[in-house]
Amino acid sequence: MSLLDAPSTIAPTLTSSLSGRQRTLASTASTTGVALHSGVRVKITLKPAPIDSGIVFRRVDMTPARDIPARAELVKETRLATTLVLDDAKVATVEHLLAACVGCSIDNAIIELDNLEVPIMDGSAAPFVFLIEQAGIAEQAAPRKFIEVIQPIRVETGDKFAQLLPSDHFEVDFTIDFSHPAIPDDQCRVQMRLDPAEFLDHISRARTFGFSYEADMLRAIGLAQGGSMENAVVLDEFKILNREGLRFANELARHKVLDAVGDLFLLGHRIQAKYHAYKSGHDLNNKLCRALMAQPDAWRWAS
Repeated sequence: MSLLDAPSTIAPTLTSSLSGRQRTLASTASTTGVALHSGVRVKITLKPAPIDSGIVFRRVDMTPARDIPARAELVKETRLATTLVLDDAKVATVEHLLAACVGCSIDNAIIELDNLEVPIMDGSAAPFVFLIEQAGIAEQAAPRKFIEVIQPIRVETGDKFAQLLPSDHFEVDFTIDFSHPAIPDDQCRVQMRLDPAEFLDHISRARTFGFSYEADMLRAIGLAQGGSMENAVVLDEFKILNREGLRFANELARHKVLDAVGDLFLLGHRIQAKYHAYKSGHDLNNKLCRALMAQPDAWRWAS
């Protein structure tokens, strides 16, 4: 049985990600995988963390080990992935793992890495959900705080935009537009209320994607060194090249939602808002986070 076929031990017990107490991991869990862009083999270890510590990446291959908090203000690179940089330490491609933390209601964790990039695994958040299941979840003796958006915040570049609107819960409305024969217009939009169970069932398994005609260019500039059809949906000019096809008819749009969930968690807390976006990516998502932080009257703490 593969990890994608294994029954989830988390989904049946989850309450709303915007309520209850903080949670961390009950124990330690590790795995290894290939990094998408650097192509190196990486070991990743998930460990429990104290109340109010948030998600912290720890580069254990550096002497001394360097801690990099998962915070939007530390995002320095956003081309095809979200990369955090603090002084001389960086950690790349953090978005899928952060999305898994949101989906599994993990507030506090230490993520140890022995290289500069989170492994891509199968290109989705599902392997990280499985890893969290192996570690287990422990409730902590402190209430969870979340960010309630009370005024609209919007950022845009050309025809692309991303915005946060007041809402009674977390919901998404995301549209992609690639004008590709394998991506019909009716499969380019995702609209849903996104609680943890919905994330695990409908978003976590959606894989990253790329175009075969861009591969040589990306590798020439040091990106996608570890990319393959084992960890991404690959398209040529006309069709999807993966033998197994798509996991969902709108898998590409769902993966963009997955990315956004991870990127928004760099606010340091979950949000209560409607995330509405058109053709947004890591750069615009980070600008949206920074715009929200820069306008304190647009949000308030809730617990």
